[in-house]
Amino acid sequence: MNLCIDQGNSRTKVALFKDGRIVKNLIYKSFTSADVERLFSLYPITDSIVSSVANIEPAVVNALHRLSKHFILFDHLTPLPIANYYQTPDTLGHDRIASAVGASYLCPDKNLLIVDAGSAVTYDFVSADRRFMGGNIAPGIKMRLTVLNQMTKKLPRIEVEENALRPLFGKNTHEAIAAGVVRGIIFEVKGYMRALKEQNISYEVYVTGGHAPYILSAMKSEVRSEPHLVLIGLNCILEYNKEIKQ
Repeated sequence: MNLCIDQGNSRTKVALFKDGRIVKNLIYKSFTSADVERLFSLYPITDSIVSSVANIEPAVVNALHRLSKHFILFDHLTPLPIANYYQTPDTLGHDRIASAVGASYLCPDKNLLIVDAGSAVTYDFVSADRRFMGGNIAPGIKMRLTVLNQMTKKLPRIEVEENALRPLFGKNTHEAIAAGVVRGIIFEVKGYMRALKEQNISYEVYVTGGHAPYILSAMKSEVRSEPHLVLIGLNCILEYNKEIKQ
């Protein structure tokens, strides 16, 4: 089995892959070397990869390196199964390029718009010939809600419910903030889609991330959904590196 670890800003997502398929996935608020030891004791793991948007504990890296036959601490120098045309690969989020690899694996030979709705919302483009062409970064839902509260004197800090898109226009301040933030992101996605169509570019859209359900609730028929896109990409990267070392 392959062990793939995606450490985000607020949680760590873990998946076990066998023959290219997820057989087990877990979520940790805090992921430690003890968790690594436990996973290796419970499952027949041979190889592993870890990606982090923050500083990962050296003890976790040491445990993975010690227990794995093949281990990758994913960074901008790691060989990729797609070409990276980003001008500053050392500043490119590991989750962004992993999502690009995952989408390219799931939907080969297609131009891809990848929307990751997490703490930030990222919009990335991968060409049909497997080139990461770049992308954009915008504030996520929670960030927008926080800024509206902190940068004004009277707007409250709210939480967004599942029915944030009803009605079209809010009839009170709570509804106005919720719908304004969520619809703003949906209109962003549709704007990128419209811009690609105006350039006569055919494409598929993948939506992932913790806040993907808000986008999917309004655009189910227009986009593809894959909640484990980063982990799938990490597994592809791990397999690619194992192949080139043989």
